Amino acid sequence: MKLYYHPVSTTSRPIMLFARENGIDLKYQLVDLTTGEHMGEDYAAINPNRQVPVLEDGDFRLTESSAILKYLADKFDSPTYPKDLKKRARVNQVMDWLNSNLYKDWGYGLIYPQLFPHHKRPTEEIQAGCIDWARGKSRIWLEVLDQHIIGPENNYLCGNEITIADFFGAPMISLGETIKCDFSPYANISRWLGKMKSLNNWDAVNEIFYGMVKSLQEASFESI
Repeated sequence: MKLYYHPVSTTSRPIMLFARENGIDLKYQLVDLTTGEHMGEDYAAINPNRQVPVLEDGDFRLTESSAILKYLADKFDSPTYPKDLKKRARVNQVMDWLNSNLYKDWGYGLIYPQLFPHHKRPTEEIQAGCIDWARGKSRIWLEVLDQHIIGPENNYLCGNEITIADFFGAPMISLGETIKCDFSPYANISRWLGKMKSLNNWDAVNEIFYGMVKSLQEASFESI
């Protein structure tokens, strides 16, 4: 199996972490987002969305990080994607919530427009309004995540057992470290993220990501 990826990508890191934690042998094919390789016609033939990741398993090709995690978990019969109908539905719910609610405001509204020129809005006024709106919405989603999805009793996003929802969500939340987000007001998020960072392969998978975080230490951001 081959994974087209970039090591800083918020959607590639969950697949990399899950694969390495579960001993899944993937061939990694770098798609250099920094040079715009993903926008070229060669890569568009692989994924017309021009995004990473993409999984190839023989002649089967799959896009979307959430779908790839589910496919790998099923293929290797991982308990992180429960067979029980209600438990599986809860995992699906949390992964959909992360994608549909938190990530659109957190990633594409608050963080990416401050990090990447191609995400910046066309005027300073629109940029400021976008970030202000997304910061307020992100606070709401973080509160929901902290108090209602994790809560004081759960170790993980769907209870006390790790699931693919945790692999999907942890890199997404850690993205906030690029703009110096302070998670200390969110005790349950901080506790959960600490558990995910203690996984054996977290540091190796996120080495280049944290190199980027370090390179941004002197920059100023609108944060939480």
